[in-house]
Amino acid sequence: MQNRFKSQGAQIMIIALFVAIAGEFKITPFSGELFRIGLGSSTFLLLLLLMRQLPYIKTGIAVGIAVLLFRTLLDTASSDHLMLLESMRKHFSAMLYYIVFAIGMSLIRERLHEFHPLLLGACSSVVDFMSNEMELIARSTLFHLPYYQPAQWLLISVTAVVRCYFTVGLYSSITVNQMRIVHAEQQKRMEQMLMINSGLYGEVFYLKKSMRAIEQITVQSYDLYCRLNMLPEYKDYSRSILEITQQIHEVKKDSQRILAGLLKLTDKETASEMMLSEIVQFVLKSNQEYSRMLHKDVHMEQEMRVNYSTAHSIPLLTVLNNLVSNAVEAIELEGTIRIQVYGMLSETVFIVTDSGTGISELDKEMVFEPGFTTKFSQEGIAATGIGLSHVRDIVQSFKGSIQLKGGKLAGETTFVVALPTNALKKE
Repeated sequence: MQNRFKSQGAQIMIIALFVAIAGEFKITPFSGELFRIGLGSSTFLLLLLLMRQLPYIKTGIAVGIAVLLFRTLLDTASSDHLMLLESMRKHFSAMLYYIVFAIGMSLIRERLHEFHPLLLGACSSVVDFMSNEMELIARSTLFHLPYYQPAQWLLISVTAVVRCYFTVGLYSSITVNQMRIVHAEQQKRMEQMLMINSGLYGEVFYLKKSMRAIEQITVQSYDLYCRLNMLPEYKDYSRSILEITQQIHEVKKDSQRILAGLLKLTDKETASEMMLSEIVQFVLKSNQEYSRMLHKDVHMEQEMRVNYSTAHSIPLLTVLNNLVSNAVEAIELEGTIRIQVYGMLSETVFIVTDSGTGISELDKEMVFEPGFTTKFSQEGIAATGIGLSHVRDIVQSFKGSIQLKGGKLAGETTFVVALPTNALKKE
C-alpha cells in the first residue's frame, strides 16, 4: 500500500512538472501578461484522460501549486525589481484555473469511458470554459480590473472548444493505437493456443487409437493365458503370459492417466468456433512463417467458394496444417501452395496443392500407411509428426475421405479432403 502511494505521488509530481513547463508555450490574447492561452491546459487534460487512476483533485492542486511556483521562480530570476509576493499574486489565478479544471473533470471522471469522443470534447470544453472564467474573475478581483472585455467570452469559448477537441482527438488516437497493440498481442496468443491445441488434438487422437489397440492386446493376451492354463504342460507359459498381461494392463492405466490430462486441455475444443476462412487464413499464415524459417520463398494462395462457422476448428486445423506443412517441406527453394474450399452436394471439399518435388508412384501407394515417412534427419532418424495415416484417421472419424492426386502440372501434388457439411457446420 505504501509503495502504491509513493508511486502515485511520483506520477502526480511528474504531471505537475510537465504541465508547468508546457504552460510556458503560450499566447496572451488580452492586454498584459496576466491571462495566457498555453499548452499547459491541453497537456493537463491529456494526462488526466490517460491516467484516470490518479485522484483528480489532488493532482489539480499539485499542478496548480507547481505552476504558481514555477512561474514565480521564472519571474524572480528574470527580473530584479519584481517582488516575490507580487509575482505570486500575478499567477495565483493560473493556479486557481488548474484546481477548478481538476474539480470539474472529477465530476465526470466515472463516466469518461462511456463518453463518445464528441461528447467528451463537449464536456471538457465546458469545464475548460468555466475554469477560464474563474481565472478571469480571480484576476479581475486581485488587480481591480474590469471583468468584461469585448469578445472575451467568444474567444475563451472558441479556444476551449478547439484545444479540448484537439486533445480528445489526440487521446482517441493514442487509445486506438493501444487497442490495436493489445488486439495484435491477443491475436498472437490466440494463434499460439490454436497451434498448441491443434498439436494436442493430433496426439490425443493418436493416443486414443493406441488405447484401443492396448485394450485389444490385453484381451487377446488374457484369452491366450486362459487357454494355456487349461493345459497342464503349458502351465509355466501361461504364468508368463499372465505377467505380460498384467504389465500391459499397467501400461494401459498409465496411458489412461496421460489421456485424461490431455483431454482436460482439449475440452474447450467445442467452444473454439471459427469460420472456414479464418481457419484457412490461420493455416496459411502460420506456414508462411514456417517457410521463412526454412529459408524458402513460398507463395500462399486461397480460394473460398463456401464459408460458414464450425465448432470443429481444432480437428480441421490439425488436418489442414499437417497437409500444408508437408507441402512447405516438399518445396525445395521456392514454390506455391494453394488451398481451395468449395461445397459439393452434401460435402465440403478442401484441396491442398503444392508445386514441390512431387511424390513417386511407389510412395503414392504407401503414404497413408502407419509409420510411412519420407523425412529423415541427417542421422537417418525418421520424422515424428502425426503423419498422413493419422490425418486420414481424423478425416475418417468425421465419415469423410482423403485422396492423393497428381497435379495439373509436373511435380504438383494435390490432396483432396471431403468432409460431410452437416458434421462440420455449427449446430
